[in-house]
Amino acid sequence: MEPSFTLPPGLSKPERYERFLDEYHTFIDGETDVISTLANTSAALREAFAFFWVGFYLVSSDEWLSLGPFQGTAACTRIRRGRGVCGTAWAEARTLVVPDVDAFPGHIACSGASRSEIVVPLTDTHGIIHGVLDIDSDRINDFDDADRHGLEAVVAALTATLWHTDI
Repeated sequence: MEPSFTLPPGLSKPERYERFLDEYHTFIDGETDVISTLANTSAALREAFAFFWVGFYLVSSDEWLSLGPFQGTAACTRIRRGRGVCGTAWAEARTLVVPDVDAFPGHIACSGASRSEIVVPLTDTHGIIHGVLDIDSDRINDFDDADRHGLEAVVAALTATLWHTDI
């Protein structure tokens, strides 16, 4: 049976993430192909939450993130470590929630329609960062702590599956 990530209306954000994670754990269980799993994760998150843009930037060297699988409009191909929201989240090894991207120093505008953003590093239990999950909204102040906690749980499941760590 094909998974469905369409969530019923009326759920709170924490409930939406809980429902998503129930299906997601089963969906990625045993998967080992990084690109396929990241592509399906992007599609599943966009389907479930109707995000404007969702995708991954992967560590390609000590200085660069390279565009990985995504859903949405065309995007920046490479981001330097410490630059923009993605590069900063990578350099600081922490989730960043940006209520208004225009107010973020050094924001890289891949799409002029992006208004707020959340970026979660793909950090395994050994502290190795493999990339970042980047999600944009076309609305200001669209992300909050419920998104932070929910997406960090998604990333924990993802890194445990792809990079064989414990969640």
